[in-house]
Amino acid sequence: MTDDLAADRDSRVVPGGSILGAPGKPAFTTALREPAHLPVLIAVPHSGRCYPHELILQMRDHAAASIRLEDRYADLLAKAMAQETSAGLLLAKAPRAMIDLNRDPDDVDWEMVAGGSPVLRHSAAGRRARSGLGLVPRRLPGRGELWKRPMSQGELSDRIEQVHKPYHAALADSLERLRDQWGSVLLIDLHSMPPLGPKQGSDGAPDFVIGDRFGAACDAHLAAAAIDHLSAAGRKVAHNRPYAGGYVLDRHAAPARGIHAIQVEICRSIYLDDKLQEPRPGLGNVVRVLIGLVRRMVDELAESRGLSQAAE
Repeated sequence: MTDDLAADRDSRVVPGGSILGAPGKPAFTTALREPAHLPVLIAVPHSGRCYPHELILQMRDHAAASIRLEDRYADLLAKAMAQETSAGLLLAKAPRAMIDLNRDPDDVDWEMVAGGSPVLRHSAAGRRARSGLGLVPRRLPGRGELWKRPMSQGELSDRIEQVHKPYHAALADSLERLRDQWGSVLLIDLHSMPPLGPKQGSDGAPDFVIGDRFGAACDAHLAAAAIDHLSAAGRKVAHNRPYAGGYVLDRHAAPARGIHAIQVEICRSIYLDDKLQEPRPGLGNVVRVLIGLVRRMVDELAESRGLSQAAE
């Protein structure tokens, strides 16, 4: 039995996409009950830890860079949430170093691609890429360049076609199916973040950041309920700053159609060890808070549907 099947024994786990250089390895897995028990899908786009040998050889310092790029073990949190609540689950297996699933496919730093593309190099879509964290990450603060050589245009195209496109197709399909069954659906786009500063005092750094694209990705009461739940659990919470959500929310959220989305950033220091590399005993406490978050959001969605039906 795979880890994904263990996360929810009654879900049908479907592999999707393919990891270049790792024959037989899916780029992601989707687990949904049929019919779904909840109108919630948890997605973890930066959970991939399957590094093909060829990719490792291309990296200047694979061990250090991969830990920084990954949302380290956020998939463990997501699996526990899905197991206890029966929410749907979409887990990336392809690593962020290969391609970032929370970036627009046009968000490419063409200077790292052999031959480049002068027409697109200075486009607005490439601003984040030029900072080092575009569709394919190029550099990290304090570590510099990640790669020994430029990639070919064929490599980039293959990563988009085999990983990025099928992931977002599966995400869109899952959300539509849940919305069709329930009338509305919530996507919880789960991420982890490095510590944003000291946590002591009233102005301490947050444990969680809830992003809703400044109100564009979900009804306001859903984001407010998420913040209220986390605050009531004794956790410090920020809203949209410094993380408001990215490409996933921009592409898939459609509140007017009943498809709501929030990005949940979790500080790695509250569930990983002091080196931010391995789970700490406190992980279980974080999981319980997140399970409660899912249940609170389901209640909020049900209340929204009731109010909408009453208005009609």
